[in-house]
Amino acid sequence: MMAMFFSAALFSCSSGENENQGADAAEEPGLAQEQTTDEAAATEETAAADDGKGVGPVTTVEVGADIDEALAGTGKTLFEGKCSACHQLSDQKVVGPGLAGVTERRKPEWIMNMIINPEEMTKQDPTAKKLLAEHLTQMTNQNVNEQDARAILEFLRKNDKAS
Repeated sequence: MMAMFFSAALFSCSSGENENQGADAAEEPGLAQEQTTDEAAATEETAAADDGKGVGPVTTVEVGADIDEALAGTGKTLFEGKCSACHQLSDQKVVGPGLAGVTERRKPEWIMNMIINPEEMTKQDPTAKKLLAEHLTQMTNQNVNEQDARAILEFLRKNDKAS
């Protein structure tokens, strides 16, 4: 009987010690501070990398003050064929967000990169990640080239100027 008591006491002491070992390791001086420093550096790197232009081939877009009507017309046709099943030109959500005012909220490069490169955008761009989390649907890659994305951008600019 006495042997069982000592065995039980020994077992409970040793198992308690093992459970606390992980907690003690996490409380080592400098470990928590080191993790915080690494997280801060990653956040700074992300902030520095996020210039509002998104992730993709488009780094610079020249848009004029006036709408290029011919380009916007091409963009309208492309939008109706590739985008309108998921997006409205109002602020109403369908599958994806409504696009009213998008050219006022986002840089032209971001819009074009989202059209051309939606998967990488939702993996790497903070704004696109938030949109994916909010709408819970990955934007489908419609295989739009840069020229066509520029036309869609011009159509969206025309829509926003008309509002």
